[in-house]
Amino acid sequence: MPTIVPFYASLLAGLYIVLAVRVIRMRRKERIAIGDRGNARLQRAMRVHANFAEYVPLALILLTFVEWQGSSPLFVHGLGLALLVGRVVHAYGVSQEKENYRLRTVGMLLTLGAILGAAVRLIGAFVFGLP
Repeated sequence: MPTIVPFYASLLAGLYIVLAVRVIRMRRKERIAIGDRGNARLQRAMRVHANFAEYVPLALILLTFVEWQGSSPLFVHGLGLALLVGRVVHAYGVSQEKENYRLRTVGMLLTLGAILGAAVRLIGAFVFGLP
């Protein structure tokens, strides 16, 4: 039974809710029920939320498999922390109207690094029978 990944999944769920509520509040304030009507701030908020929803589920599935296979707790924490920090940094960077592309890049590198690290570990376990 995984014990590490649920902790990171819970923190990420909190971030997901924060991002969702931010979009909802912006929609209410701007009175935009559907779409974005060209509102740049709303577009950014929507993309941050959507990008999170696109990457985090797969990452958490892979991290769960890595933990189930008995990987080192330190390795699992490293992947979970990379994913969490990556999503926070990405969300903050992309949310800024005067975007700092370095934050976006670092956020995506950490996110993709967690996904790639987990995938490589799982492939290695399958091919080489690693515990």
